[in-house]
Amino acid sequence: MYRFFVEPEQIGEEAVSITGKDVNHIKNVLRMKIGETVLVSDGSDREYICAIRQFNEDEVIVDIEDINGQTRELPIKVTLFQALPKGDKMELIIQKMIELGAYQIIPMSTKRCVVKLDAKKAAAKTKRWNAIAESAAKQSKRGIIPQVYEPVTYGQALQMAEDMDMVLIPYEEAENMEHTRQIVSEIAQGMNVGIFIGSEGGFAKEEIEMAQQSGAKEITLGKRILRTETAGMMLMSVLMYFMEE
Repeated sequence: MYRFFVEPEQIGEEAVSITGKDVNHIKNVLRMKIGETVLVSDGSDREYICAIRQFNEDEVIVDIEDINGQTRELPIKVTLFQALPKGDKMELIIQKMIELGAYQIIPMSTKRCVVKLDAKKAAAKTKRWNAIAESAAKQSKRGIIPQVYEPVTYGQALQMAEDMDMVLIPYEEAENMEHTRQIVSEIAQGMNVGIFIGSEGGFAKEEIEMAQQSGAKEITLGKRILRTETAGMMLMSVLMYFMEE
């Protein structure tokens, strides 16, 4: 069943008005017919089961048949702080992390990042990243569209994570897996969790020390060294496995 996102004001008591680029997608790409069922979300994890009633020039009217509650989202909010990787790896990271349930993604610049973005490039990249996020949210039937922020500095990222309930930072010199299991077991429903992932060259030692001073917990992801595009997905999968209701 196809999912579409709308603004809250587009949802009435009995029907929803779908507008924008989704109109063309429904009519000319999917070639849907009157009576077909679609899922509609207002971005707050409320899901409406609807049937297409009417096609207008610039909107599609669908009737609300049923409403599902909060069933798609994890009981924790996971924020990925991802050091800017080379090439188009960031696009893959965003797509897969959102499929796995990440709440939001904050790209950051660290000491060993090769990629440097000026304000114009950062804005263009962020626009594309959010389009990828929306597409991934629709494909995986998420109840929200996770936001991808414009890149921040490492220091700014640590400040943004200060109010989170737990911050995890994978590091090759962290203690053994039993220590990591203990830390992960302390995560409870309703918590805001931050994940810090370094670039291809990892984190500099002084960056790890800064994270420790901010209250972040070092963990290991095992005996193997994972690529930057793999590490966040691996940890997100573990959290999803333990926390999914």
